[in-house]
Amino acid sequence: MIRILQKSIFALAVCGAALCCFAASAKPYMNADVLPNALNFYPAPPETTSVQFMYDISQYMWGKAMRADSARAALAIAQAETNLDTMVRMFSEPFGMEISAKKTPAIMNVIERGIATLRQVGRVPKKHYMRRRPFDRFNEPTLVPKDEEYLRRNGSYPSGHTILAWSMALLLVEVNPAAQDALLKYAYEWGQSRVIAGFHWQSDVDASKVLVSGAFASLHNDETFLADMKKARAEFKKLSAKKK
Repeated sequence: MIRILQKSIFALAVCGAALCCFAASAKPYMNADVLPNALNFYPAPPETTSVQFMYDISQYMWGKAMRADSARAALAIAQAETNLDTMVRMFSEPFGMEISAKKTPAIMNVIERGIATLRQVGRVPKKHYMRRRPFDRFNEPTLVPKDEEYLRRNGSYPSGHTILAWSMALLLVEVNPAAQDALLKYAYEWGQSRVIAGFHWQSDVDASKVLVSGAFASLHNDETFLADMKKARAEFKKLSAKKK
């Protein structure tokens, strides 16, 4: 955890303004209308008078308490990231190999196109529900003040950051199944970081993982994705053999 945190902070420091668009040029494997529609199968966010919302509030309080742990708070700040190059650096340690366009082009290709596809599942419910974020509802500060103004105008349900992290983890697990526990744990922590930072309710984070998992299954109906994933796994196997 400490090594990942140190690398995360370093990656944030070197990320330039020119890199701030997340895989903007990547072509999705399929359009959003082919993917599962959250409005048709997943519940709406909890009503503010419901028992489920009481759990969201208790988790928000838990998140604020976790900020007292300086290492966990620093990780939450580092994981307030959506830049592809920075994210792959951060996921490289649990993956077990440096990921980059130069060193792992086949893996990067499947990540870019895979995430460009999977992230689409959050757009319809975000726009439809426009759920108010916890920091805004309670009028309290977050761990990342610079993001607050924009996120007040952006729906909370589901969590976009969690969608990105969970998508990254599932794609990388398919490339390197031996690293599945470390990758899924790191993606789980990424989602919880959004609760700790104050930007998301727990139900936002939980919804994201379900939506991505459903869309990930749909990806496997695409022959181009399957071919690209085969190349990514071959690249990983070849590079792993060189390390031995």
